[in-house]
Order: sequence, then C-alpha cells, then structure tokens
Amino acid sequence: MSAQLLWQATLETLYMTGVATLLAHLAGIPMGVLLVVTDRGHVLEHRWLHEVLAAVVNIGRSVPFIILLVAIIPFTRWVVGTSIGTSAAMVPLTVAAIPFVARLVETALREVDPGVVEAALSMGATPWQIVTRVLLPEALPSLALGAAITAVSVLGYSAMAGAVGGGGLGDLAVRYGYQRFRTDVMLQTVVLLVILVQAIQAAGDAAARRLRH
Repeated sequence: MSAQLLWQATLETLYMTGVATLLAHLAGIPMGVLLVVTDRGHVLEHRWLHEVLAAVVNIGRSVPFIILLVAIIPFTRWVVGTSIGTSAAMVPLTVAAIPFVARLVETALREVDPGVVEAALSMGATPWQIVTRVLLPEALPSLALGAAITAVSVLGYSAMAGAVGGGGLGDLAVRYGYQRFRTDVMLQTVVLLVILVQAIQAAGDAAARRLRH
C-alpha cells in the first residue's frame, strides 16, 4: 500500500511542479525581458514601466508562500473551481514562481555582453530582434540553470502546499508520516524529494553545458 501511495504522490508532485514551472516561465520570461529592456539606457527605455514592474516583482517575492497559499484561495477557486487538490495547488505555485522567474531572467539577460547588443544596434537591429536574436539566445545557458532552480523551488513549495490538502509527497508526509506516526512513510517521502531535486538540478546543469557549446 505504501508503494502505491508513494507512486501516486510522486506523480502528483511531478505534475504540479512541471505545470507550475512551465506556466511561471510563460509569464515570467516576458516580465524579465521587460525589466531589462525598459531600464535606463536600454533599447526600450521606459523608467515608469520599469519601476512599476520592479515593484510588482519585489512585492510578489516578499509574500511568504504559506501566506500566499491562503490569501489567494478565492482566486484559486475562481480559476479551477476548488481550493483542494493538485490542480488547486498549481495556482498559488504558479503565482509564487512568476516573480522568481522574472528576476532570474533579468539576471541572465544582464550577463549578456553589452558590446554584442551595441554591435547589433549598429547594424540596424530592431528592439524585437535584439531580444529574440541577441539577448535570449546569448543567455540560454543561464536561463536553463534558472529553470532548474525554479523547478527545485516549486518542488519545495509543492511539499508545503501538501500541508493544506494540495496533494503530492508533502500531503502524504503530513497525513501518514506526521498524523499517523508512519516514520517509514515520512523517510521515504524525504528520500524521494531529495532524488527529484538531484535529478532536476542534474538535468539543468546538463542542458546549460550543452547550450554553451
């Protein structure tokens, strides 16, 4: 029975982590790009927009996940129709990860050599071409590492969401490992989480190495 429960919880954790990480990147990458290109001296300088985006990202990163999880329950219910289960847990996971991704993308793009951008501008490249053909391709190794860091963070958040009925390994650890004193289940969930973190980080490192060559 334990094996079946662990397998089901592992699948739920992978499902939550994968979908939430993907959705967070769909929203976080454009936000991170805007943070860079609207900054002073860049191709689409717009101080007002930059300051607003930076404030939104800072506010999003300032709210502890356990508080965010509870605070946006009405929004979660509006999106998926329930506040319990893996589908419901993905909403706060995504919301929490978006500003995190935006900052990682911003950091990765700022590592791109400004000389490359200036060279592209001197050849008449448009802002869109600067972003899509210079900034993002040059920053791909850093973006791959950032994606791995985000996935590991979301994995940790998903375990926390399990404490309030979010499903997955965290939920299993709380219901069986803590409430029913099943030490064996608790240890198994911890081992599985460690293995998942190692696998995600190894995949991110391998992707970054491949993109550098």
